[in-house]
Amino acid sequence: MYDTILVATDGSQPANRAVDHAMNLASTFDAPLHAIYVVDTRRYGDSVLGDSAAATEELESRGRELLEDIQQRADIDVTIEIRHGRPHQEISEYAETIDTDLVVLGNRGLGSGGEIGSNAERVVRNVDRPVITA
Repeated sequence: MYDTILVATDGSQPANRAVDHAMNLASTFDAPLHAIYVVDTRRYGDSVLGDSAAATEELESRGRELLEDIQQRADIDVTIEIRHGRPHQEISEYAETIDTDLVVLGNRGLGSGGEIGSNAERVVRNVDRPVITA
């Protein structure tokens, strides 16, 4: 049913649920799993990140840790990707690049309240493939 699965993480609780769900699906369907972390330049500001290599390196390091944790926990192959930009755009572009059959992400991110997060909503609206939010 699914030949390739993409999961997005930011380290939030909903993203962690999405990662667990994506790993289970990938294992069930013997599908390669791709995991993406986006350094959100909109949230932190291009000027702040552009002026401070240390800030960018810290955010990338956090993303790498999250992605490597997914690789270590998974019983399947996981390809990892770190990108910079607006999360929904980068997730959508990467989904198209790898021609994934399914995108899995948390229904809220680090800065969201009780409703579906803006990035999750934007991915659901703009990706031309099935999306599961957890």
